[in-house]
Amino acid sequence: MEVRGEGYRIWYEESTIYCQGALKLSGNSDYAPIVQLLDHIIDQAPAMITLNLRQLEILNSSGFNVLSKFIIKIRQKENIGITVKGAEATPWQGKSLKNLQRLMPSLKIEWQ
Repeated sequence: MEVRGEGYRIWYEESTIYCQGALKLSGNSDYAPIVQLLDHIIDQAPAMITLNLRQLEILNSSGFNVLSKFIIKIRQKENIGITVKGAEATPWQGKSLKNLQRLMPSLKIEWQ
């Protein structure tokens, strides 16, 4: 499963969601294919999901909103765990990923 666009790629394989490039789409309708991919993954109800953001260089507020809603949906399922892999060298990740952990305290963050 994969979503590609200008400057970004998101794909899912072996319980890991990989995000790469720059996600700076203009709004909810542009993010709809990504939301559909994330919802499909939740519907599969894997015991654990890894969200690898280490290659995601840019994420705008609309994209962060999509990730936040994804984390909330996982939290509501109660039977799905999540680990987020981030890169400390990427400026937006240091501050923003901690906010995801506030939405779901059991979320684990692994830094590179």
